[in-house]
Amino acid sequence: MQIIRKSAKTDLSIEMYLAVALPFMLSTVTQPLLGAVDTAVVGHMRNPANVGGVAIGAVLFNTIYWIFGFLRVSTSGLMAQSLGSKSEADRVFAYLRPISLALVISLVILLLQNHMLKAAMHVYSVDSDVADHVRTYYRIRIWGAPFVLLGYVNLGWLMGSKCVKSSMLLQITANVINSVLDIFFVLVLHWGVAGVSLATLISQIYSFGLGLYLVLKQMNLKQMRAYFDEVFKACAFLDLLRTNGNLMIRTICLLIMTNLFMSKAAILGTVVLAANAILYQIQYIISYMFDGFSNASSIFAGQAVGKADRAMFVQVVSISKKSAWIISSIITLVLIVLKNPLLGIFTSMEDVLEICRTYYIWLEVFPWMIGVGMVLYGVYSGALFTASIRDSMVISLVVFIVSLHIGTLRLGNHGLWLAFILFSLSRSITMARYIGKLLNSKFQMTSLRKEIESA
Repeated sequence: MQIIRKSAKTDLSIEMYLAVALPFMLSTVTQPLLGAVDTAVVGHMRNPANVGGVAIGAVLFNTIYWIFGFLRVSTSGLMAQSLGSKSEADRVFAYLRPISLALVISLVILLLQNHMLKAAMHVYSVDSDVADHVRTYYRIRIWGAPFVLLGYVNLGWLMGSKCVKSSMLLQITANVINSVLDIFFVLVLHWGVAGVSLATLISQIYSFGLGLYLVLKQMNLKQMRAYFDEVFKACAFLDLLRTNGNLMIRTICLLIMTNLFMSKAAILGTVVLAANAILYQIQYIISYMFDGFSNASSIFAGQAVGKADRAMFVQVVSISKKSAWIISSIITLVLIVLKNPLLGIFTSMEDVLEICRTYYIWLEVFPWMIGVGMVLYGVYSGALFTASIRDSMVISLVVFIVSLHIGTLRLGNHGLWLAFILFSLSRSITMARYIGKLLNSKFQMTSLRKEIESA
Protein backbone atom coordinates (compact mmCIF):
# COMPACT_ATOMS: atom_id res chain seq x y z
CA MET A 1 0.00 0.00 0.00
CA GLN A 2 1.38 3.42 -0.95
CA ILE A 3 1.04 5.61 2.09
CA ILE A 4 2.42 8.92 0.83
CA ARG A 5 0.89 10.42 -2.26
CA LYS A 6 3.41 11.92 -4.67
CA SER A 7 2.11 14.80 -6.72
CA ALA A 8 3.31 15.15 -10.28
CA LYS A 9 2.86 18.91 -10.07
CA THR A 10 2.74 21.20 -7.08
CA ASP A 11 -0.19 23.60 -6.76
CA LEU A 12 1.95 26.46 -5.42
CA SER A 13 4.14 29.04 -7.12
CA ILE A 14 6.05 31.99 -5.71
CA GLU A 15 3.60 34.34 -7.41
CA MET A 16 0.64 32.66 -5.68
CA TYR A 17 2.44 32.81 -2.34
CA LEU A 18 3.30 36.51 -2.63
CA ALA A 19 -0.21 37.34 -3.83
CA VAL A 20 -1.40 36.23 -0.39
CA ALA A 21 1.64 37.12 1.74
CA LEU A 22 2.09 40.76 0.70
CA PRO A 23 -1.53 41.86 1.31
CA PHE A 24 -1.50 39.99 4.63
CA MET A 25 1.74 41.74 5.57
CA LEU A 26 0.23 45.13 4.79
CA SER A 27 -2.88 44.37 6.83
CA THR A 28 -1.28 42.58 9.80
CA VAL A 29 1.39 45.26 10.24
CA THR A 30 -1.41 47.70 11.04
CA GLN A 31 -2.20 45.66 14.18
CA PRO A 32 0.85 46.71 16.23
CA LEU A 33 0.17 50.26 15.08
CA LEU A 34 -2.66 50.18 17.64
CA GLY A 35 -0.06 50.10 20.39
CA ALA A 36 2.38 52.24 18.42
CA VAL A 37 -0.11 55.07 17.95
CA ASP A 38 -1.08 54.79 21.62
CA THR A 39 2.57 55.12 22.61
CA ALA A 40 3.28 57.94 20.14
CA VAL A 41 0.26 60.00 21.22
CA VAL A 42 1.05 59.82 24.94
CA GLY A 43 4.76 60.17 24.16
CA HIS A 44 4.10 63.72 23.03
CA MET A 45 2.34 64.58 26.30
CA ARG A 46 5.84 65.05 27.76
CA ASN A 47 5.20 62.88 30.79
CA PRO A 48 7.11 59.56 30.98
CA ALA A 49 4.49 58.24 33.43
CA ASN A 50 1.87 58.38 30.66
CA VAL A 51 4.10 56.38 28.31
CA GLY A 52 4.91 53.87 31.04
CA GLY A 53 1.23 53.52 32.04
CA VAL A 54 0.08 52.82 28.50
CA ALA A 55 3.04 50.49 27.90
CA ILE A 56 2.27 48.41 30.99
CA GLY A 57 -1.46 48.48 30.20
CA ALA A 58 -0.79 47.24 26.68
CA VAL A 59 1.32 44.41 28.06
CA LEU A 60 -1.52 43.44 30.42
CA PHE A 61 -3.92 43.09 27.51
CA ASN A 62 -1.34 41.25 25.47
CA THR A 63 -1.18 38.88 28.43
CA ILE A 64 -4.95 38.47 28.56
CA TYR A 65 -5.66 38.26 24.84
CA TRP A 66 -2.54 36.62 23.47
CA ILE A 67 -3.09 33.63 25.73
CA PHE A 68 -6.20 33.03 23.66
CA GLY A 69 -4.63 33.95 20.34
CA PHE A 70 -4.95 30.29 19.42
CA LEU A 71 -8.56 31.12 18.51
CA ARG A 72 -7.34 32.89 15.39
CA VAL A 73 -4.41 30.59 14.63
CA SER A 74 -6.27 27.28 14.96
CA THR A 75 -9.35 28.61 13.17
CA SER A 76 -7.18 29.68 10.25
CA GLY A 77 -5.48 26.26 10.14
CA LEU A 78 -8.77 24.37 10.33
CA MET A 79 -10.31 26.51 7.61
CA ALA A 80 -7.26 26.16 5.34
CA GLN A 81 -7.39 22.38 5.69
CA SER A 82 -11.08 22.39 4.79
CA LEU A 83 -10.13 24.20 1.57
CA GLY A 84 -7.82 21.33 0.73
CA SER A 85 -10.34 18.63 1.63
CA LYS A 86 -13.24 20.59 0.02
CA SER A 87 -15.55 19.55 2.88
CA GLU A 88 -18.51 21.86 3.60
CA ALA A 89 -18.96 20.28 7.02
CA ASP A 90 -15.35 21.00 7.98
CA ARG A 91 -15.84 24.56 6.73
CA VAL A 92 -18.77 25.06 9.11
CA PHE A 93 -17.09 23.32 12.04
CA ALA A 94 -13.99 25.49 11.57
CA TYR A 95 -16.13 28.48 12.55
CA LEU A 96 -18.78 27.25 14.99
CA ARG A 97 -16.53 25.27 17.32
CA PRO A 98 -13.97 28.05 17.91
CA ILE A 99 -16.71 30.70 18.22
CA SER A 100 -18.41 28.65 20.95
CA LEU A 101 -15.13 28.39 22.81
CA ALA A 102 -14.53 32.14 22.44
CA LEU A 103 -17.91 32.94 24.01
CA VAL A 104 -17.14 30.86 27.10
CA ILE A 105 -13.67 32.35 27.55
CA SER A 106 -15.03 35.91 27.16
CA LEU A 107 -17.55 35.37 29.95
CA VAL A 108 -14.87 34.04 32.30
CA ILE A 109 -12.61 37.04 31.63
CA LEU A 110 -15.36 39.53 32.42
CA LEU A 111 -16.27 37.70 35.63
CA LEU A 112 -12.65 37.67 36.81
CA GLN A 113 -11.62 41.14 35.62
CA ASN A 114 -11.01 42.66 39.08
CA HIS A 115 -8.98 39.68 40.27
CA MET A 116 -6.84 39.80 37.12
CA LEU A 117 -6.08 43.50 37.64
CA LYS A 118 -5.05 42.96 41.27
CA ALA A 119 -2.81 40.04 40.31
CA ALA A 120 -1.22 42.01 37.48
CA MET A 121 -0.38 45.01 39.65
CA HIS A 122 1.55 42.73 41.99
CA VAL A 123 3.82 41.71 39.13
CA TYR A 124 5.09 45.22 38.30
CA SER A 125 7.24 47.49 40.43
CA VAL A 126 6.11 50.88 39.09
CA ASP A 127 5.66 54.31 40.58
CA SER A 128 2.24 55.25 41.95
CA ASP A 129 1.48 57.70 39.11
CA VAL A 130 2.28 55.02 36.50
CA ALA A 131 0.06 52.55 38.39
CA ASP A 132 -2.86 55.00 38.31
CA HIS A 133 -2.60 55.28 34.53
CA VAL A 134 -2.46 51.47 34.21
CA ARG A 135 -5.71 51.11 36.17
CA THR A 136 -7.47 53.75 34.07
CA TYR A 137 -6.38 52.08 30.84
CA TYR A 138 -7.40 48.61 32.05
CA ARG A 139 -10.88 49.42 33.39
CA ILE A 140 -12.02 50.77 30.04
CA ARG A 141 -10.39 48.27 27.68
CA ILE A 142 -11.43 45.14 29.58
CA TRP A 143 -14.97 45.47 28.18
CA GLY A 144 -13.59 44.76 24.75
CA ALA A 145 -12.77 41.16 25.70
CA PRO A 146 -15.77 39.48 23.99
CA PHE A 147 -15.30 41.56 20.85
CA VAL A 148 -11.58 40.76 20.66
CA LEU A 149 -11.90 36.99 21.14
CA LEU A 150 -14.90 36.57 18.85
CA GLY A 151 -13.07 38.81 16.40
CA TYR A 152 -10.09 36.43 16.46
CA VAL A 153 -12.36 33.66 15.16
CA ASN A 154 -13.86 35.90 12.47
CA LEU A 155 -10.42 36.97 11.25
CA GLY A 156 -8.95 33.46 11.42
CA TRP A 157 -11.83 32.02 9.39
CA LEU A 158 -11.52 34.74 6.74
CA MET A 159 -7.75 34.33 6.49
CA GLY A 160 -8.01 30.55 6.28
CA SER A 161 -10.55 30.99 3.50
CA LYS A 162 -7.99 33.08 1.57
CA CYS A 163 -10.39 36.04 1.69
CA VAL A 164 -7.46 38.41 1.36
CA LYS A 165 -9.42 41.56 0.55
CA SER A 166 -11.88 40.99 3.39
CA SER A 167 -9.06 40.37 5.86
CA MET A 168 -7.30 43.54 4.77
CA LEU A 169 -10.49 45.59 4.98
CA LEU A 170 -11.21 44.28 8.47
CA GLN A 171 -7.78 44.95 9.96
CA ILE A 172 -6.87 48.18 8.20
CA THR A 173 -10.16 50.01 8.76
CA ALA A 174 -10.27 49.01 12.44
CA ASN A 175 -6.77 50.32 12.99
CA VAL A 176 -7.42 53.53 11.08
CA ILE A 177 -10.49 54.14 13.27
CA ASN A 178 -8.41 53.52 16.38
CA SER A 179 -5.66 55.90 15.23
CA VAL A 180 -8.07 58.71 14.33
CA LEU A 181 -9.94 58.38 17.64
CA ASP A 182 -6.61 58.27 19.52
CA ILE A 183 -5.59 61.62 18.08
CA PHE A 184 -9.05 63.15 18.58
CA PHE A 185 -9.59 61.96 22.16
CA VAL A 186 -6.06 62.74 23.40
CA LEU A 187 -4.76 65.70 21.40
CA VAL A 188 -8.10 67.48 20.81
CA LEU A 189 -10.31 66.53 23.78
CA HIS A 190 -7.33 66.03 26.15
CA TRP A 191 -8.75 62.85 27.70
CA GLY A 192 -5.27 61.42 28.25
CA VAL A 193 -4.83 57.72 28.94
CA ALA A 194 -8.62 57.24 29.21
CA GLY A 195 -8.97 58.56 25.66
CA VAL A 196 -6.34 56.11 24.39
CA SER A 197 -8.14 53.12 25.91
CA LEU A 198 -11.60 54.27 24.79
CA ALA A 199 -10.38 54.66 21.20
CA THR A 200 -9.11 51.08 21.24
CA LEU A 201 -12.36 49.74 22.71
CA ILE A 202 -14.47 51.42 20.02
CA SER A 203 -12.25 50.05 17.26
CA GLN A 204 -12.56 46.53 18.72
CA ILE A 205 -16.35 46.70 18.71
CA TYR A 206 -16.30 47.89 15.11
CA SER A 207 -13.86 45.13 14.10
CA PHE A 208 -16.08 42.40 15.52
CA GLY A 209 -19.20 43.73 13.80
CA LEU A 210 -17.55 44.02 10.41
CA GLY A 211 -15.89 40.60 10.77
CA LEU A 212 -19.19 38.89 11.54
CA TYR A 213 -20.79 40.55 8.51
CA LEU A 214 -17.96 39.38 6.23
CA VAL A 215 -18.14 35.80 7.52
CA LEU A 216 -21.92 35.62 7.02
CA LYS A 217 -21.43 36.78 3.43
CA GLN A 218 -19.33 33.65 2.83
CA MET A 219 -21.33 31.17 4.91
CA ASN A 220 -25.05 31.67 5.60
CA LEU A 221 -27.07 30.58 8.62
CA LYS A 222 -28.76 27.79 6.64
CA GLN A 223 -25.37 26.10 6.11
CA MET A 224 -24.59 26.42 9.81
CA ARG A 225 -27.91 24.90 10.91
CA ALA A 226 -27.40 21.88 8.63
CA TYR A 227 -24.41 20.75 10.71
CA PHE A 228 -25.31 22.25 14.08
CA ASP A 229 -26.11 18.90 15.75
CA GLU A 230 -22.56 17.69 15.09
CA VAL A 231 -20.80 20.85 16.26
CA PHE A 232 -20.64 19.89 19.93
CA LYS A 233 -19.42 16.30 19.58
CA ALA A 234 -17.16 15.56 22.53
CA CYS A 235 -14.39 13.92 20.51
CA ALA A 236 -14.17 16.86 18.10
CA PHE A 237 -13.97 19.36 20.95
CA LEU A 238 -11.28 17.28 22.67
CA ASP A 239 -9.18 17.42 19.50
CA LEU A 240 -9.75 21.17 19.32
CA LEU A 241 -8.78 21.64 22.97
CA ARG A 242 -5.67 19.48 22.55
CA THR A 243 -4.51 21.49 19.55
CA ASN A 244 -5.32 24.79 21.22
CA GLY A 245 -3.77 23.69 24.50
CA ASN A 246 -0.36 23.44 22.84
CA LEU A 247 -0.83 26.85 21.23
CA MET A 248 -1.88 28.29 24.59
CA ILE A 249 1.29 27.00 26.23
CA ARG A 250 3.27 28.57 23.39
CA THR A 251 1.57 31.91 23.96
CA ILE A 252 1.96 31.74 27.73
CA CYS A 253 5.70 31.25 27.25
CA LEU A 254 5.81 34.25 24.91
CA LEU A 255 3.92 36.36 27.41
CA ILE A 256 6.10 35.28 30.32
CA MET A 257 9.05 36.50 28.30
CA THR A 258 7.33 39.81 27.46
CA ASN A 259 6.25 40.44 31.03
CA LEU A 260 9.67 39.59 32.43
CA PHE A 261 11.19 41.96 29.89
CA MET A 262 8.88 44.86 30.83
CA SER A 263 9.11 44.12 34.54
CA LYS A 264 12.92 44.24 34.41
CA ALA A 265 12.75 47.43 32.32
CA ALA A 266 10.50 49.02 34.98
CA ILE A 267 13.07 48.30 37.68
CA LEU A 268 15.68 50.17 35.65
CA GLY A 269 13.67 53.40 36.00
CA THR A 270 10.77 55.30 34.43
CA VAL A 271 12.83 56.87 31.62
CA VAL A 272 14.44 53.54 30.68
CA LEU A 273 10.99 51.93 30.77
CA ALA A 274 9.66 54.59 28.39
CA ALA A 275 12.60 54.07 25.99
CA ASN A 276 12.28 50.30 26.06
CA ALA A 277 8.52 50.61 25.50
CA ILE A 278 9.18 52.58 22.31
CA LEU A 279 11.80 50.13 21.06
CA TYR A 280 9.51 47.23 21.89
CA GLN A 281 6.69 48.82 19.90
CA ILE A 282 9.00 48.97 16.87
CA GLN A 283 9.82 45.32 17.49
CA TYR A 284 6.11 44.54 17.39
CA ILE A 285 5.82 46.19 13.98
CA ILE A 286 8.74 44.13 12.67
CA SER A 287 7.23 40.93 14.06
CA TYR A 288 3.89 41.61 12.46
CA MET A 289 5.53 42.18 9.09
CA PHE A 290 6.84 38.64 9.36
CA ASP A 291 3.42 37.56 10.59
CA GLY A 292 1.91 38.43 7.21
CA PHE A 293 4.20 35.88 5.58
CA SER A 294 3.53 33.46 8.43
CA ASN A 295 -0.20 33.71 7.72
CA ALA A 296 0.37 32.94 4.04
CA SER A 297 2.54 29.94 4.95
CA SER A 298 -0.17 28.74 7.32
CA ILE A 299 -2.86 28.84 4.63
CA PHE A 300 -0.85 27.02 1.98
CA ALA A 301 0.52 24.48 4.47
CA GLY A 302 -3.03 23.79 5.67
CA GLN A 303 -4.20 23.29 2.10
CA ALA A 304 -1.36 20.89 1.41
CA VAL A 305 -2.25 18.84 4.49
CA GLY A 306 -5.95 18.87 3.59
CA LYS A 307 -5.11 17.51 0.12
CA ALA A 308 -2.35 15.17 1.41
CA ASP A 309 -0.04 16.87 -1.12
CA ARG A 310 3.50 16.34 0.14
CA ALA A 311 5.13 18.06 -2.85
CA MET A 312 3.12 21.21 -2.28
CA PHE A 313 4.03 21.18 1.41
CA VAL A 314 7.76 20.97 0.64
CA GLN A 315 7.35 23.91 -1.72
CA VAL A 316 5.60 25.92 1.02
CA VAL A 317 8.54 25.34 3.38
CA SER A 318 11.10 26.31 0.74
CA ILE A 319 9.32 29.51 -0.29
CA SER A 320 8.70 30.45 3.35
CA LYS A 321 12.39 30.26 4.25
CA LYS A 322 13.48 32.28 1.22
CA SER A 323 10.87 34.92 2.00
CA ALA A 324 12.16 35.19 5.58
CA TRP A 325 15.69 36.03 4.46
CA ILE A 326 14.52 38.56 1.87
CA ILE A 327 12.21 40.43 4.24
CA SER A 328 14.92 40.41 6.95
CA SER A 329 17.30 42.19 4.56
CA ILE A 330 14.71 44.80 3.62
CA ILE A 331 13.65 45.52 7.21
CA THR A 332 17.24 45.88 8.43
CA LEU A 333 18.04 48.35 5.65
CA VAL A 334 14.96 50.43 6.51
CA LEU A 335 15.85 50.43 10.22
CA ILE A 336 19.35 51.70 9.50
CA VAL A 337 18.31 54.43 7.05
CA LEU A 338 15.29 55.70 9.00
CA LYS A 339 16.67 55.45 12.55
CA ASN A 340 16.22 59.06 13.70
CA PRO A 341 12.93 59.80 11.89
CA LEU A 342 11.46 56.55 13.19
CA LEU A 343 12.34 57.29 16.82
CA GLY A 344 11.14 60.87 16.43
CA ILE A 345 7.66 59.64 15.57
CA PHE A 346 7.27 58.10 19.02
CA THR A 347 8.52 60.83 21.31
CA SER A 348 10.07 64.31 21.45
CA MET A 349 11.55 63.84 24.95
CA GLU A 350 15.32 64.10 24.47
CA ASP A 351 16.28 62.00 27.50
CA VAL A 352 14.11 59.14 26.25
CA LEU A 353 15.43 59.52 22.68
CA GLU A 354 19.02 59.32 23.90
CA ILE A 355 18.38 55.99 25.58
CA CYS A 356 16.53 54.71 22.50
CA ARG A 357 19.54 55.51 20.30
CA THR A 358 21.88 53.70 22.69
CA TYR A 359 19.99 50.40 22.44
CA TYR A 360 18.72 50.73 18.85
CA ILE A 361 21.41 48.33 17.57
CA TRP A 362 19.43 45.41 19.00
CA LEU A 363 16.50 46.23 16.70
CA GLU A 364 18.82 46.14 13.70
CA VAL A 365 19.88 42.60 14.64
CA PHE A 366 16.39 41.40 15.49
CA PRO A 367 14.99 40.60 11.97
CA TRP A 368 17.79 38.11 11.26
CA MET A 369 17.16 36.32 14.54
CA ILE A 370 13.37 35.94 14.31
CA GLY A 371 12.55 35.74 10.59
CA VAL A 372 12.83 31.99 9.95
CA GLY A 373 11.14 31.12 13.23
CA MET A 374 8.15 33.34 12.43
CA VAL A 375 7.43 32.00 8.95
CA LEU A 376 7.97 28.38 9.99
CA TYR A 377 5.54 28.96 12.86
CA GLY A 378 2.98 29.60 10.14
CA VAL A 379 3.81 26.30 8.48
CA TYR A 380 3.39 24.41 11.75
CA SER A 381 0.13 26.15 12.68
CA GLY A 382 -1.38 25.54 9.25
CA ALA A 383 -0.55 21.86 9.58
CA LEU A 384 -1.92 21.96 13.18
CA PHE A 385 1.34 20.34 14.29
CA THR A 386 1.20 22.22 17.54
CA ALA A 387 3.25 20.02 19.88
CA SER A 388 6.48 21.14 18.18
CA ILE A 389 5.36 24.78 18.41
CA ARG A 390 4.91 24.27 22.14
CA ASP A 391 8.30 22.58 22.59
CA SER A 392 10.12 25.26 20.60
CA MET A 393 8.73 28.04 22.76
CA VAL A 394 9.43 26.25 26.06
CA ILE A 395 13.07 25.80 25.06
CA SER A 396 13.33 29.43 23.98
CA LEU A 397 11.84 30.66 27.25
CA VAL A 398 14.44 28.71 29.23
CA VAL A 399 17.17 30.30 27.10
CA PHE A 400 15.68 33.75 27.80
CA ILE A 401 15.40 33.29 31.57
CA VAL A 402 18.98 32.03 31.92
CA SER A 403 20.45 34.75 29.71
CA LEU A 404 18.28 37.42 31.40
CA HIS A 405 19.63 36.50 34.83
CA ILE A 406 23.24 36.48 33.69
CA GLY A 407 23.07 39.34 31.18
CA THR A 408 21.32 42.01 33.25
CA LEU A 409 23.64 41.47 36.19
CA ARG A 410 26.66 42.17 33.99
CA LEU A 411 25.34 44.40 31.20
CA GLY A 412 22.22 46.13 32.55
CA ASN A 413 19.77 47.12 29.81
CA HIS A 414 22.11 45.76 27.12
CA GLY A 415 21.87 42.42 28.90
CA LEU A 416 18.07 42.67 28.82
CA TRP A 417 18.07 43.15 25.04
CA LEU A 418 20.68 40.42 24.56
CA ALA A 419 18.39 37.97 26.36
CA PHE A 420 15.55 38.98 24.03
CA ILE A 421 17.70 38.42 20.93
CA LEU A 422 18.82 34.99 22.15
CA PHE A 423 15.17 34.08 22.78
CA SER A 424 14.33 35.03 19.18
CA LEU A 425 17.28 33.10 17.75
CA SER A 426 16.32 30.02 19.75
CA ARG A 427 12.82 30.10 18.22
CA SER A 428 14.25 30.05 14.70
CA ILE A 429 16.75 27.27 15.40
CA THR A 430 14.27 24.94 17.11
CA MET A 431 11.57 25.50 14.48
CA ALA A 432 14.03 24.66 11.70
CA ARG A 433 15.12 21.47 13.47
CA TYR A 434 11.57 20.11 13.85
CA ILE A 435 10.55 20.50 10.19
CA GLY A 436 11.59 16.98 9.16
CA LYS A 437 9.55 15.46 11.97
CA LEU A 438 6.50 17.43 10.85
CA LEU A 439 6.89 16.38 7.21
CA ASN A 440 7.19 12.66 7.90
CA SER A 441 4.67 12.33 10.70
CA LYS A 442 1.91 14.57 9.38
CA PHE A 443 1.84 13.32 5.83
CA GLN A 444 1.97 9.65 6.72
CA MET A 445 -1.05 10.12 8.99
CA THR A 446 -2.93 12.33 6.54
CA SER A 447 -2.38 10.07 3.54
CA LEU A 448 -3.36 6.97 5.47
CA ARG A 449 -6.58 8.66 6.55
CA LYS A 450 -7.36 9.54 2.93
CA GLU A 451 -6.88 5.94 1.81
CA ILE A 452 -9.14 4.64 4.59
CA GLU A 453 -11.88 7.12 3.68
CA SER A 454 -11.76 6.16 -0.01
CA ALA A 455 -11.66 2.40 0.61
